[in-house]
Amino acid sequence: MKITTLQLNFTVGDIVGNTKKIAEKYREACFRGADLVVATELALFGYPPKDMLLQEEYLKRHEFCLGRLCAEIGETALVIGIVEKNEGDGKPLFNSAALIQNGKIIRSQRKILLPTYDVFDEARYFEAGVEKPSVFDYKGKKMAILICEDIWRGADGSRDGKLYRRNPVRELNGKNLDVVIVINSSPYSLGKGDMRFRLVSGVAKELGCAVVYANQVGGNDDLVFDGRSFAVNKKGECVGFSGAFAENATEFDVEKGGKIPYPSDKDSISDLYRALSLGTRDYVDKSGFSKALVALSGGIDSALVAAIAVEALGADRVVGVSMPSKYSSEGSVKDAESLAKNLGIEFHVIPIADVFSQYEKTFKDAGVPLGGVAEENIQARIRGNYIMYLSNTYNYVVLTTGNKSEISVGFCTLYGDTAGGFAVISDVYKTLVYELAKYVNGEREIIPLNTITKPPSAELRPDQVDEDYLPPYDILDGILKAYIEERRSLDDIVSLGFDEDTVKWVVSKVNRNEYKRRQMAPGVKITPTAFGSGRRLPIVAKFS
Repeated sequence: MKITTLQLNFTVGDIVGNTKKIAEKYREACFRGADLVVATELALFGYPPKDMLLQEEYLKRHEFCLGRLCAEIGETALVIGIVEKNEGDGKPLFNSAALIQNGKIIRSQRKILLPTYDVFDEARYFEAGVEKPSVFDYKGKKMAILICEDIWRGADGSRDGKLYRRNPVRELNGKNLDVVIVINSSPYSLGKGDMRFRLVSGVAKELGCAVVYANQVGGNDDLVFDGRSFAVNKKGECVGFSGAFAENATEFDVEKGGKIPYPSDKDSISDLYRALSLGTRDYVDKSGFSKALVALSGGIDSALVAAIAVEALGADRVVGVSMPSKYSSEGSVKDAESLAKNLGIEFHVIPIADVFSQYEKTFKDAGVPLGGVAEENIQARIRGNYIMYLSNTYNYVVLTTGNKSEISVGFCTLYGDTAGGFAVISDVYKTLVYELAKYVNGEREIIPLNTITKPPSAELRPDQVDEDYLPPYDILDGILKAYIEERRSLDDIVSLGFDEDTVKWVVSKVNRNEYKRRQMAPGVKITPTAFGSGRRLPIVAKFS
């Protein structure tokens, strides 16, 4: 049996456009001889639709477009994720998979396990399916359909996969299946591909049947989906896969396909770079911006963001702006200019020294004391005003340049360097920023070597370096990962070998700066726990 997966990039809420894309790719798959075509979870809506699911207007549009899609489907069936109305008690909707053939839905399977952790909040909208997964015959094959979390069973959540009372995979034991179809909207994080493959391979071995795993691709707000659809035989061996971070319609023959290696994404810097690029491209394009603006300080963070933007959009759609103050070193200005030249982007220099001097005079005349962090922040806020003026004037989106290490501890200025529309590297630790910069320079020097080797500095006062304020980044990042991603206690982190006073300082800074992070632009999620929807803490709270 030839099964084609439609790994497509959907725009959330563009139900008409998404439906047209699915129908077109379905026709192409049929022309190439597919026996079954498989789309992904909530494909018509795009994932995640969030509170669009609470608006009757979108539900009516979904129902209309589903009817139009059904009319396109012939003898070759289509499996697709849909929103199904719940006519009984409970939440008004089901997250379902439909099997469509000859113009009508001949079978549906409701999602049993609704993830409500990390970035997921499906119990807000959907009622869980109560029936056991159904088994059906299709073209002489015994099949079943599961939806995303139904095979994870919380493995990506908590409690070692014991998050739910039910196990839909186990409920299919002894059914003598030939193929299980799994439709997904599984977002990317570093190493997630390997995790999925191990999981699906285990399902195939447990059930003694082939498994076809279809996943969507593309960026939607803070989430980026890497696709990586694949198929395994009943031994759990990979028999085919789709490329990552790109649209693909891939045909799998789970009976005839020979064993091939599954491409690992463990610690893959190239995958990480592609995820950041795709997330940036889709945010800019789906939001309707023509170009992206990056404030180039001469530092490594802004250099990396500019390089990612060029990879995502092309050099003709990226504009770099240097805004030197009296504290900016000559080397930093030259590094920014060299970077812009290497990338081939439009570049402007707009000094802020005169405006900063006027601020100083105004405050002095008003008897307001100057100095310290407040005076330093004025410079960042002048730059924020400048670059947002350019954004408003030309309808360009500002890409902010703060990394996860800095924003974790509040080493950033509200309405200054945090001003912008999309925070490209807000989930990238500083140590990883350096690895990505070296990756960018893999074939030729794009980011100036001096930018990579010089001590990082905000350059808001004379001879300033980051380590005047922060622990060395390798230490800081180790503590942050343990506290934010692993959710370890202070004592646990100290037991790992970190200095107790340093740990206390870092944890205190993380806790106290939630109010800043709540006001920042969204960014690409690339770690298991990113700030924003994946980490929900109160702003006003007592942390012991």
